[in-house]
Amino acid sequence: MQTNFSPAQLADPDTAESNRILRTCVHCGMCTATCPTFLLLGDELDSPRGRIYLIKDMLESGRPATEEVVRHVDRCLSCLSCMTTCPSGVHYMHLVDHARAYIEETYRRPWPERALRRVLSFVLPHPFRFRLALVGAWFARPFAGLVPGRSLTAQRLRAMLRLAPASVPSPSPIERPQVHRAEGPRRARVGLLTGCAQQVLAPSINEATIRLLTRMGIEVVVTKGQGCCGALDHHMGHHDPAMRAARANIEAWSAEIAGEGLDAIVVNASGCGTTLKDYGHMFREAPEAAQAARVAALAADISEVLTRFGYAPSRPAPDLTVAYHAACSLQHGQKITQEPKALLKAAGFAVKEPAESHICCGSAGTYNLLQPEIAGQLKVRKQGNIARTGAALIASGNIGCLTQLGDGAIPAVHTVELLDWMAGGPEPAAVERARAAG
Repeated sequence: MQTNFSPAQLADPDTAESNRILRTCVHCGMCTATCPTFLLLGDELDSPRGRIYLIKDMLESGRPATEEVVRHVDRCLSCLSCMTTCPSGVHYMHLVDHARAYIEETYRRPWPERALRRVLSFVLPHPFRFRLALVGAWFARPFAGLVPGRSLTAQRLRAMLRLAPASVPSPSPIERPQVHRAEGPRRARVGLLTGCAQQVLAPSINEATIRLLTRMGIEVVVTKGQGCCGALDHHMGHHDPAMRAARANIEAWSAEIAGEGLDAIVVNASGCGTTLKDYGHMFREAPEAAQAARVAALAADISEVLTRFGYAPSRPAPDLTVAYHAACSLQHGQKITQEPKALLKAAGFAVKEPAESHICCGSAGTYNLLQPEIAGQLKVRKQGNIARTGAALIASGNIGCLTQLGDGAIPAVHTVELLDWMAGGPEPAAVERARAAG
């Protein structure tokens, strides 16, 4: 693709990077075949190729973002399926991230949308605030259907209340800063990203991760000062809050690396893992560039770590069929496709992969709150494909996907909870629900 940025524009590192990405696009349109929003809406501007044209025009002109550009960029899930499909290696993720930051700098959204985005940014990355918000939402949840109107604001309010869980688990003491010693001789020492929303919605995931790793002889460090990875703000175009969150993590893990050292930084929410692995790019022009690159190099999905250290079950095969839902951030963002399925099979589960496994479920961070109609259509499509597998359980490696899909007829559970169970841990609650339903 030919571009026409001025030398002054190219002096900005983000614009220079976007220029490089734009020039790799050859207009082939293969990305349209795997884009969820193009699949649903059939609009070229709701495809990666269409958005690339819009972003190019916006950035080259230097003008403020228009309502049209914002509408179509906002509809992008950042599922990154287009990056898996693209034969030219267009790094769409960095391009759309730059576009979102540019939009936030130059476009004034309607006040209800500004308010909602500020609330999400204020609440979701902070476990204490999120927990309080969920308690309040629990009281309002029965009245979700009474929110009047068909406006996007009304749809978003109803979506927020519907997604609120029926109960909020108690905080887990193991997620406080501490060291969880390995059982037997220590084989490795890893940090664990405990996350933000996940530790409120499903603390059992971190508990299972710590149990399983320590049982395998791996010491797990919950480092003081770590918190939200920054993804929630990053994908809303909130550059400064995202960088602050990431910087705090880099400082916390860098201190640990300089101390007793870390062999990996384990992430069990794949959306967070994609962002952590991108810290090197995010901080490439910052004083922390070397530290950020080191943290990014150490970041690893839990499935990668379990594969590396030879996970093995200790219980007999459970006679359960599991539908493996590949989170977009794992299969497209991190290119991890085989490890989770191989681990589940090694643990004794019959694993089935639903049709259209490359298509997003509609969760996508805050997408199911900000674009509830599209997210709802993708959810129904995904749940239908999963139901046709005949599986008793849905297994996935991302809390957003589990929240999005887990309210259907088939219970959803994190992959690591099933693996922990088969290696001596407690039976996940979802298994009991699956057996009762079956």
